[in-house]
Amino acid sequence: MRNSLLISRKTLQPVCWLSPSAVSLMLAASVIAEPPATVHSQWVYPGHSGKLAYRQLPTGDRIIDFSYAGYGGGGVALPNVPVRKTVTPSGEDDTSAIQTAIDEVSKLPLLHGIRGAVLLARGRFHCSSTLKLSADGIVLRGSGSTEADTVIEMTGDPHMAISVAGESTVQFIGTPAPVSDPYVPAGSMSLSIRETSGFKPGDRVQITRPITPEWLHLMGMDTLVRNGKKQTWVSGDFKTERTIVAITGKKLTFDVPLADSYDAKYLAPTGATVVKVQHTGQIAQVGVENLRLIAPARKITLSDKPFNGLQMNSTLDGWVRNLRIIDTTEAVAIGKDARRITVEHVDVTQSIPIHGAAKPADFSANGTQILFDRCSATGDNVFYIAVGPAMQGPNVVLNCVFHGNGHVQPHQRWSTGILIDSCQVPEGGIDLMNRGAMGSGHGWTMGWAVAWNNIAKSYLIQMPPGSANWAIGNRGEQTLGKTPTFDPGPGLPILPQGIIDSQDTPVAPGSLYLEQLRGRLGAQAIRNIGYPQPK
Repeated sequence: MRNSLLISRKTLQPVCWLSPSAVSLMLAASVIAEPPATVHSQWVYPGHSGKLAYRQLPTGDRIIDFSYAGYGGGGVALPNVPVRKTVTPSGEDDTSAIQTAIDEVSKLPLLHGIRGAVLLARGRFHCSSTLKLSADGIVLRGSGSTEADTVIEMTGDPHMAISVAGESTVQFIGTPAPVSDPYVPAGSMSLSIRETSGFKPGDRVQITRPITPEWLHLMGMDTLVRNGKKQTWVSGDFKTERTIVAITGKKLTFDVPLADSYDAKYLAPTGATVVKVQHTGQIAQVGVENLRLIAPARKITLSDKPFNGLQMNSTLDGWVRNLRIIDTTEAVAIGKDARRITVEHVDVTQSIPIHGAAKPADFSANGTQILFDRCSATGDNVFYIAVGPAMQGPNVVLNCVFHGNGHVQPHQRWSTGILIDSCQVPEGGIDLMNRGAMGSGHGWTMGWAVAWNNIAKSYLIQMPPGSANWAIGNRGEQTLGKTPTFDPGPGLPILPQGIIDSQDTPVAPGSLYLEQLRGRLGAQAIRNIGYPQPK
């Protein structure tokens, strides 16, 4: 339940209901179906070179280049992996037969990073426990996602249907090098350190930003109270990883833009640091595709043991495509240590809403460089897209359609760098907000985010201290809100609104992600991911 005061800013524009059966056909051409917009944003616009140009904030921060999200780092076609084993339904519990086939393919040699696919034939499979993919180069593939194709019916005690996960560990190499820049703007491709002798191009590095009392005070997050008890918003450090592509003097240039800013005056005494890291145990080139997943429809709360859909952890270059997921509590969770993941054409239905204030997430992004593309969901009392704590993008939600009383809402504890691009939430909302004391002190949820050319019933786009959120070319009702609180006291002020540009008038380009991708890698990159070249 939302506790912030909302104040209407615009009148909702009429929208059309789109049935789930029409979603795939509509979304594939959505960026070119409407007459092209002729209005340009003042923040991102065509430059003299023909590529996009960006207006900066006084501190140098800008809307980041989100085109690095997705499999292969964006613009790379998902592979078609050859079948090595086929499983047919037995009419009994099929968990063991499917897992045995997965394990057998997992022992095959890698060829260009691929081992092979386990194909589930048409029919209804009964599974009473989790199917596990834990090796490189493995795909679990059905024969289609309709009721007449491959159906996995979850049986037995509540469990997760499919787990895709390595067992990643991180080794730190060398001594952390302090960042020497007084301010590193969000969207930067580089930063400077005091000593570069321990680094070289190709190194994977972790950039660590300490959480200090000064920064917590700036954010207004040092006074959170719920039911008379102090709430801890965040603690420890924020960490993100990049690969060095060049070193010039003391400057490191990275493969992917930074999705947060680094302000030295709020990071004392140690400041931000960079250290070389090496991963072991992370799996790569794994996917789940072309099947229908059904859980028992239940009337439960979020505290009840769930039937969940699919979770992907410790994975590099993975994908989930063409799935139909019905009545799981949570559907697709891209979780810890997941990077360069595409979730494409996944449709979720929840026929019975969760009861209570705590809501599940149909799709969740708890990694980086994640692309949710042409997905859909139908259900109430749900977060259609949620982002967990301390996650740094770029992450993208592209051409998705969500129906019901739910929200696209990065959920808690300061994640950064998400783009919500050309999506429709006609009965729900898109929120980039301060959740205050909600949950256990979720506080500011998101910074350096962009809502671009969406349609929604409502938007709550707020401006975090020392950061920014943008809403550009959106249609729907803009609202203002206070910081949610559960304790009586004097009224709180309305929080500053984020940067609102071209409200109720879509802008060109129709999709920011696709145009950024075209500008970085060319038109073929757009075709690689299933889109025609925008005209």
